Amino acid sequence: MLKPILLVEDDKRDLELTLIALERSQLANDVVVLRDGAQALEYLHREGDHAGRAEGNPAVILLDLKLPKVTGLEVLKDVRGDPVLRSIPVVMLTSSQEESDVLRSYELGVNAYVVKPVAFDRFVSAIAELGVFWAVLNEPPPGSLKTARRHE
Repeated sequence: MLKPILLVEDDKRDLELTLIALERSQLANDVVVLRDGAQALEYLHREGDHAGRAEGNPAVILLDLKLPKVTGLEVLKDVRGDPVLRSIPVVMLTSSQEESDVLRSYELGVNAYVVKPVAFDRFVSAIAELGVFWAVLNEPPPGSLKTARRHE
């Protein structure tokens, strides 16, 4: 079974464009869409509204930087600090070209930092390439397929 792609994006237009791009890339992976960082953490930790979701980590997290409730940087920090989640590839997908945002993302362990292209064709192409690389071509590290967080 293919692992899903987790897309965390609050901007309606960027969300629609990203979904169109992923669809055009013809990936068979399901795409789980969440609109804020708090929802992303609940999903990843299988808590709250996502407590009953199927076990397993997503193939990749496409994460916006500036999210409501919990920022993309805070989500990234949480993911990298959790032994069950830390090997999930995380791609920061943002409109910010601020040097401090780029630097902080890499300091926290992001796998890639992609600035959203303004032109639709470039955006679709960039997202399609990201999806294919992380969901199909990338070989995860051994032991990264742990499926569930154990609660005591």
